[in-house]
Amino acid sequence: MTKTYEEINEKIRSGEAVVLTAEEVIDLVKEKGVEKAAEEVDVVTTGTYGAMCSSGAFLNFGHSDPPIRMTNIRLNGVEAYGGLAAVDTYIGATSLIDPPGKGYGGAHVIEDLIAGKSVHLQAWGPGTDCYVRKSIDTYVSLDDLNEAYLYNPRNMYQNYSVATNTSNRTLYTYMGKLMPHMKNATYSSAGELSPLMNDPHLDVIGMGTRIFLAGGEGYVAWQGTQFNTTAEEVNGVPVKGSRTLAVMGDMKQMDPDYVRGLDITGYGISLAIGIGVPIPVLNEDVMRRCAISNDQIFAEMVDYSLPSSRPCMQRYSYEELRSGMIEYQGKKIRTSSMSSLAGARKVAGKLKDWIEHGEFLLNEPALKLPEAGSVKPLLERGE
Repeated sequence: MTKTYEEINEKIRSGEAVVLTAEEVIDLVKEKGVEKAAEEVDVVTTGTYGAMCSSGAFLNFGHSDPPIRMTNIRLNGVEAYGGLAAVDTYIGATSLIDPPGKGYGGAHVIEDLIAGKSVHLQAWGPGTDCYVRKSIDTYVSLDDLNEAYLYNPRNMYQNYSVATNTSNRTLYTYMGKLMPHMKNATYSSAGELSPLMNDPHLDVIGMGTRIFLAGGEGYVAWQGTQFNTTAEEVNGVPVKGSRTLAVMGDMKQMDPDYVRGLDITGYGISLAIGIGVPIPVLNEDVMRRCAISNDQIFAEMVDYSLPSSRPCMQRYSYEELRSGMIEYQGKKIRTSSMSSLAGARKVAGKLKDWIEHGEFLLNEPALKLPEAGSVKPLLERGE
């Protein structure tokens, strides 16, 4: 049994496409088997909603009169990059307000813009014959900007290690507050609902794949940074951080319900984003991969009190992690998620609704992403 993108899109246009979320399809496969489910279902929607630090936005302010070449830029007091053309900038999600310590950063600027709020723009430049102005102080909203789009170099991590803390002091990390003596453990994945768990070797997701990005339409731009295919796999999916995706999309289409600026205690600023990827059921192999469930997906637990080279302590399934309690060498450890399962379900459900109403078509990738990739360390050395 095989289907084509065009056949699936024709069913979407006519309102006849059968669309299930990645959670819903598990029960269908258990009931009817892979072959029958693949015949019945056209699209499986996935979702994730969590902190994605490697995110940011390109903005174009337009030219003032007289014009300025902006080389030093602040948005609500947060530094944005001034090394592009005269009135272009990139603001990173983790960029901090000046002075720091106020729990506000680039992620919050992005959230404020998408929410329709005015943002305080301050910019300075050297003054030149063609850009005579040396400073500007004004307010801008998303509607005022010529272009505003997210370009996130690394989103949707394919699995991630579980974090715990064996030391005698509390640790504050991007994986949240880790209590001493392994009193808790945190994880960050939507498990069976997560996009790259349902297409673990990127057979259908590639450059140009249309996605749900922060409540609007987005695209896979490239492989994400720290793209790694060398992690050990169990049941066809990696047990720790592996593949990632770079994504982009128009901020003017986005919904503030799917974007949140975060202030993670003791760590800093991050951006929570809701992202969903539709999986076209082209054949039985695609359906088989989409039927993976939390009891089949495992993650390694590591000790964050070690500064580096954290070995695997033990593996746990997402079914165990989501139970709220795991056990390590006879010790019971409370578990909690750094990503929102409710948010991921909302994303997958919204994308399903779009497709069912003919508002979102699928597209074949323009290019397959790499089949091999590894992460190199940064070495300290001379020239």
